[in-house]
Amino acid sequence: MPSLAASSSLKHLARCFGAVALAAALLAPRLAQAEIKVGVSDWPGWVAWYVAEQKGMFKKHGADVKLVWFANYTDSISALSSGQLDANSQTWSDTLGPLAKGIPIKAVLVNDNSAGNDALMVSPKIKDFKALKGKSVALEQYSVSHFVLATALTKNGMKPSDVKIVNLPAGDAAAAFLAGRVDAAVVWNPWVNQIQQSGKGRALFTSKDMPGLVPDLLVAQDKAIKEKRKDLVGMIKAWFEAEAFIRSKPDEAAQIMAKVVSMKPDEYKVFLPGTAFFDANANKAAFDAKNAKSLVAVAPTIASFLNEHKLIEGTADAAKGVDATLLQDALK
Repeated sequence: MPSLAASSSLKHLARCFGAVALAAALLAPRLAQAEIKVGVSDWPGWVAWYVAEQKGMFKKHGADVKLVWFANYTDSISALSSGQLDANSQTWSDTLGPLAKGIPIKAVLVNDNSAGNDALMVSPKIKDFKALKGKSVALEQYSVSHFVLATALTKNGMKPSDVKIVNLPAGDAAAAFLAGRVDAAVVWNPWVNQIQQSGKGRALFTSKDMPGLVPDLLVAQDKAIKEKRKDLVGMIKAWFEAEAFIRSKPDEAAQIMAKVVSMKPDEYKVFLPGTAFFDANANKAAFDAKNAKSLVAVAPTIASFLNEHKLIEGTADAAKGVDATLLQDALK
């Protein structure tokens, strides 16, 4: 909406140049509002959106998209919840919290499942989970990393209070671990690989050990679903084309994705196997509530961990947090 000063200027234009100029001036902000703003963070399944952007796939499918980069992933979740973004790239576990608070958002696409790219990294002196007790673990509190830690500890007869959690953004958590300031860190790639390559740490637990529990999504505001549906449907169509491109041309895809995060293509390519990219069929299964690994089906398991460890407040209605109709439109 134009400011009062802008409104005054428009009236002046109308007096000087007539109704045609006024109509053009009023049209400009409406066109600007058509653009859909989508948050993206440093995760292979989300950086893949830049393949769609740079290969002209958004334009091809009629989606007017602005990708907004977030160095701090949790900031993007807050930006979506507060309405600063139309849609965001975030995990299912990080979506259940806002849903429990009644924030009007819905998952409209599954980009991927983490298949090893999220990991609890420990120093060589920590041989097992018993040795982790009382040690410091850096992670982004209340993010998927916190969920991974809670799952890892529970599966090994421990609880979060058995360790000392240090709240840091993923990149800072990795840096703190490499500097020896913490004993462990829960991070995702590219930081997992950086720690492994440094020789200073290894994975004690990864998302491979919790299959289906770390879906990475495109989550949209209800308002955007209503007002910018065409763009979201076009995005979904572009995603399927980008996913196929990554499978058929991994070298070229890695070159595009690596540039986004200032890495070398060969270094970035090693992250792709740990990301199970979802095509159209995988998405149909994920949005089918009768499927054992669908978003709705795995939600109670995720929510129980989140509630048990006080990572969310209230109860999230997972069924109301998904909208399969855009996927259906994209596949027509």
